Amino acid sequence: MPLSSDPSDVRALTVSHFIIGVPLLEIPERENSSNLTLLSRWTLIQQMKQEFWKRWSRDYLHHLQIRPKWITPRADLKIGDLVVIHDPQAPPLQWKLGRINCTHPGPDLRVRVISIRTQDGEIQRPISKVILLLPAGENVQVSQDYNSKSCRQRVTTENRNWGLLKGTALKNSVIH
Repeated sequence: MPLSSDPSDVRALTVSHFIIGVPLLEIPERENSSNLTLLSRWTLIQQMKQEFWKRWSRDYLHHLQIRPKWITPRADLKIGDLVVIHDPQAPPLQWKLGRINCTHPGPDLRVRVISIRTQDGEIQRPISKVILLLPAGENVQVSQDYNSKSCRQRVTTENRNWGLLKGTALKNSVIH
């Protein structure tokens, strides 16, 4: 911000004008009062980097994963959506990306589990362990038909027993 309305004035308003009333004429010398060895400085930097990564991943992922109250209907994840697979044990910059290959609805017909195609193959994860990064657009080509045999989830005996324990009668048919 210029100090005057004169267009030929090249002086700018700086923080030092507020602190000491005049511009700084030279760069302050670096204070090096602590005599850290290179090893201890490197260790300190590594700790700071790990703390930053831990906080960033916790806060940023939480921000991406925020969901409104259950009373507000919301669109399910779809085939073709690009997702980040949340893995708290993964080192920094090693989160897996994948594209949703198949959706597996729960007894309430809402998507609860998804099959994800990654570089390493196909994996299944609950929707609480993935973060939507980029929704599928109109131009995304889905390589696998949703109704194909490999995209169906059959109700197993274990799922039937779990449903009966919860008081939910599950059908012995394929869930679409």
